[in-house]
Amino acid sequence: MAGVTTRRQAAAAQQEKDTTIVNGNAASIMEQEDTKGIAPRDILDDIDDDEPAENIFLFYPNLIGYARIVLAIASLYYMPIHPRTCTLLYSISCLLDALDGIAARAYNQSTRFGAVLDMVTDRCTTSCLLTFLASAFPRWAIIFQLLISLDLASHYMHMYATLALGGSNTSHKNVDKSRSYLLNLYYTNKNVLFVACALNEACFLGFYLLSFSSPLLSPSLLQQVPPSTAAAIHQGAQVNSSILSQIFANPYSAGALEMARANKMDSFWPWVLTGVSFPVMAFKQIVNVIQLVKASKWLAEGDVQARREARRIAKRRQE
Repeated sequence: MAGVTTRRQAAAAQQEKDTTIVNGNAASIMEQEDTKGIAPRDILDDIDDDEPAENIFLFYPNLIGYARIVLAIASLYYMPIHPRTCTLLYSISCLLDALDGIAARAYNQSTRFGAVLDMVTDRCTTSCLLTFLASAFPRWAIIFQLLISLDLASHYMHMYATLALGGSNTSHKNVDKSRSYLLNLYYTNKNVLFVACALNEACFLGFYLLSFSSPLLSPSLLQQVPPSTAAAIHQGAQVNSSILSQIFANPYSAGALEMARANKMDSFWPWVLTGVSFPVMAFKQIVNVIQLVKASKWLAEGDVQARREARRIAKRRQE
């Protein structure tokens, strides 16, 4: 019996000790939160909160993000065969990029998932368009490949540096002026951000349309068919591979199927669109370069600081 009594007493003492520790931690947390201006009662309310969990995936901004993905995929389907439809779908997908931000602020539904979804969609759609341009203009493929690499590398480095050194709750758009005035202007001024992103995509769309309309950039468009054959095509006559070979030196070149459908475009407006948006596109690439360099330096500074702290800890242990 003495042994049983001792175990019961030990269990009771341990339970009392655990209760004291829990209460002490709770009191400590309440004191810390109180110093931050948060009422201690709110902490207890949060602990006992029975409010059902929100479905982040069905937030309005994220639904808009899903619509952007569907439109982008549809534009990729039409990209090699119908430039007008592709341009319309791609443009709507890009414009919805501004709408999801408005919805997030209006309904207080800003989420990290939505921010990442938005960035990933932007990077993927732009990369797909540049990939097509690389195939449409083989001579300049390396330029478009470098643009893809710069876009992905700069945003990844910037995002990683922000999360690693700025904190998990820090937005990649929070760039201090002391680190980069241009990046601060780019990310904090909504007008600058919208114009830069919109005209950047418009420039690439202009090049895309020129692959179907400009003999200067697409020499295969100089190939002509006899007037009688062209008239038959316009009337809906079936097009065979022999006619395709007369239209293009390579029947599988970008725009061959579109030309075969008698949907030839005039190059005037694509040239205007490209010419007007090209300087802004160049500015956007400069921003990407600066973003890549600044993020690299920020990561290097963090590494230096981490190594310095590690040496201090090692020195203290030796002492």
